[in-house]
Amino acid sequence: MIAVLFPGQGSQKPQMGLPWVSTPAWAVVEEISDALHRDVGRLLTKADTEELKATRNAQLAAFALSLTVWTACLDEGLNPAGVSAYAGHSLGEYTALVASGSLGVVPGATLVTTRGEAMQAAADTNPGTMVAVLGLDPEGVSRACEAVDGAWPANDNAPGQVVVAGTATGVAAAGAAALALGAKRVMPLVVGGAFHSPLMDPAQEKLDDALASCAFADTSSPVVANFDARPHRNGFALLLSRQLVSPVRWRESLIEMAGMGVDTFLELGPGTELSGMVKRTVEGANRLNVSSPDELGRISKLIAS
Repeated sequence: MIAVLFPGQGSQKPQMGLPWVSTPAWAVVEEISDALHRDVGRLLTKADTEELKATRNAQLAAFALSLTVWTACLDEGLNPAGVSAYAGHSLGEYTALVASGSLGVVPGATLVTTRGEAMQAAADTNPGTMVAVLGLDPEGVSRACEAVDGAWPANDNAPGQVVVAGTATGVAAAGAAALALGAKRVMPLVVGGAFHSPLMDPAQEKLDDALASCAFADTSSPVVANFDARPHRNGFALLLSRQLVSPVRWRESLIEMAGMGVDTFLELGPGTELSGMVKRTVEGANRLNVSSPDELGRISKLIAS
């Protein structure tokens, strides 16, 4: 059984779209550009690291490229009927909803744009940061956050990798507390805010308005949600609203999919970070990723097997 995974913000990098410009799947980028009146193609081929760091740019870029890769995989022969589950890390959940048929490309891109701008505004109002705590279990990280003000667990990514979000002083104090509890390392992340924490509360109302006006279709294969690490075929507006200010339960999501019978995880989009999380979380799982046209042959092999 196959699960398709989509990466989130942080996976973007300069010129990541260049290999895809001459492929038929690039039509997705053009469709999004026309609908949003933004040159998304330029964002994917010419934007530098600093421009892509901005939340409103990073999210749209990662979303557009991941959908381009998904479309190329469909052109290569990947049959959605053969996909048992979908999931996306944070922003990637929006890509998963488009791939699963719950959202169209343009409604998905419109939601991603609203989300990115709302999160950027919230980060400007409530400045914050994030760190990855390595070598400490989620319970230990929770204790470290509870011991200080202004820090919260934000992403449970894989065994021994939990991300903390909050104010700069709160995160620094939580990192020190985590090291005192046995963490091996606390690694600062280059992000534009304290995502998946209460500091994103100002963004929720704006996102909720956009979600309320969006029509979600039921999916034939479930999407495992970040908010509760459970498979869903509907109810996505509420799940996406809660996801914005709640921890991403990615490790639990991978375990849930494995429990559903998934033995092959296919990561589509820039980077290979999600495949690494699968390796650390689900013993013996098959891991494939496609981030460039040169890797599309892996889809043919997957179908053949």
